[in-house]
Amino acid sequence: MSKLELLRIENLSKRYYNKTALNDINLSIEKGKIYGLLGPNGSGKTTLMKIIAGLHKQTAGNVLISGEPLSYKTKAVISYMPTENYMYGEFKVKQVVKFYKDMYEDFQEDTALKILNDIKVDTEFKISKLSSGLIGKLKVALTLSRNTEFYMLDEPLNGVDVLSRDVIIDLITKSYNENKTIIISTHLVSEIEKILDSVIFLKDGNIELHGDAEELRSAKGMSVEGLYKEVFRNA
Repeated sequence: MSKLELLRIENLSKRYYNKTALNDINLSIEKGKIYGLLGPNGSGKTTLMKIIAGLHKQTAGNVLISGEPLSYKTKAVISYMPTENYMYGEFKVKQVVKFYKDMYEDFQEDTALKILNDIKVDTEFKISKLSSGLIGKLKVALTLSRNTEFYMLDEPLNGVDVLSRDVIIDLITKSYNENKTIIISTHLVSEIEKILDSVIFLKDGNIELHGDAEELRSAKGMSVEGLYKEVFRNA
């Protein structure tokens, strides 16, 4: 494993009874880049992220993070945001922030509170009273307020209004630096392609295309969104 490599996936497969969710995936993720994990719903994006995060067990293959096999140690260094709303509705936002502080040693409470103030998420509001846009912004803010080197955001733009999507993309951009690696899964490519360094097209559990975003644009003569439409036209 090279010094630049953060994540290596070798011959990874996941099957649920008779359904194959991931089929012999091989992938290398370098440090200090923003990756787009792109594909329609049902392509295997969430399954792949949950295996990397240590929440699902693969059927076959290996996953190495900084050269270490998946364990409680690797799980602790990944800041993972699932696509579903996992927060208790009767909690106030400030209680969720406190929960994160208690749960994660690397959580930066001051950073989270500053971000929430900047993006106008009132910490006195109950989760159940927040709009889908505010829920989306809160989830991303909490995930990015951990001080680690590996972040995974599963469909952060899903079900979120256009203005909130802009805020979320801005949050990701501002939180990124050369010591952080971010993987973003999405099927909403047009809004997010401008911040992606590298793209991974996942189709029916297989990697259809993977490479540097700018090199692919140049080689194929089209945008990442155009490539997406070409790859998934009949999906």
